[in-house]
Amino acid sequence: MQDVSGILKEGFLVKRGHIVHNWKARWFVLLQDKLLYYKLDGGRKEPSPKGRIILDGCTITCPCLEYENRPLVIKLKTKTNTEYFLESCSREERDSWALDITGAIHAGHPLQVQQLHRMKNSFKLPSNISLNQIVDKMHDNSNGIKLTPNMEQGNTYKESFTGSALVDWLISSNFVASRYEAMTLASMLMEENFTKPVGARSTEAMRNGDLAEQFLDDSTALYTFAESYNRKLSSREELHPHILELSGTIVKQGYLVKQGHKRKNWKVRHFVLRADPAFLHYYDPTKEENRPVGGFSLRGCLVSALEDNGVPTGVKGNVQGNLFKIITKNDIHYYIQASSKAERAQWIEAIKRLT
Repeated sequence: MQDVSGILKEGFLVKRGHIVHNWKARWFVLLQDKLLYYKLDGGRKEPSPKGRIILDGCTITCPCLEYENRPLVIKLKTKTNTEYFLESCSREERDSWALDITGAIHAGHPLQVQQLHRMKNSFKLPSNISLNQIVDKMHDNSNGIKLTPNMEQGNTYKESFTGSALVDWLISSNFVASRYEAMTLASMLMEENFTKPVGARSTEAMRNGDLAEQFLDDSTALYTFAESYNRKLSSREELHPHILELSGTIVKQGYLVKQGHKRKNWKVRHFVLRADPAFLHYYDPTKEENRPVGGFSLRGCLVSALEDNGVPTGVKGNVQGNLFKIITKNDIHYYIQASSKAERAQWIEAIKRLT
């Protein structure tokens, strides 16, 4: 994509519109003092930015929990109280953007930036364990977390558990080694909409604490499973022909630009690469429903980079390079654009391992 000197980070995010609250994929460029965003025309970024967010005096909220079906949103509020909602394609990507934007906002305050880096590196979930697995185990009738009626300020919360009960359970189930790690993991479960606070104490902490203080290891702070967990299960059941292909381990995901089969127009899609079974699915990131708009088995697929000089055969529109092509076993051709040569190479390598 076009070079602007002093770029700290760039990539796709999905932005909520100001007037009509629809969501659109935009190409974001983070500079030291502002965040620019560009519209895509064909497969190419427009030369002039569609808008800019001035970072001086900006506040950032991450995670932003205002959209239940979009748990990966960052909220920016400018000095003039304009709010921007930006969605990433994964937790890691969201946290990386939040860290870099916060770093730019606090560029003159190195201590705050150091503290952010410490917080980011404090705990990593082992790669062989997913939050979904933890939540499934929490629901286990014999070894899961016990849901009991709990009282707070005269209100009874029928099916809930205390913060300290969840911390104890995470340690005894060997997901973490310490209470601090358990609190960080419990915060992640809340961020990703698997659990939610109930009652005044836990709700207040989530609203006002930073990441490390959002979850309370306390026998008076109450939590329960979020409805979205049950909804996610039922929406997966509706997809029954696809359950098997969506059950694989996620190996890689990210925003890529794909050429349509019929109209040959270029659209940003959220691609998810899964192993066992090996499938590549793509989702429309502007829509809320969590079902793929397309996908295919990788068995017998061919994947290759396309030359950057000139427009390759089969490609329409004003494309900007970093293209690759996947040919399925049934001879369907997919033309996909990454945002850099390095990203293209990573995707090709990851897909080749599964073909």
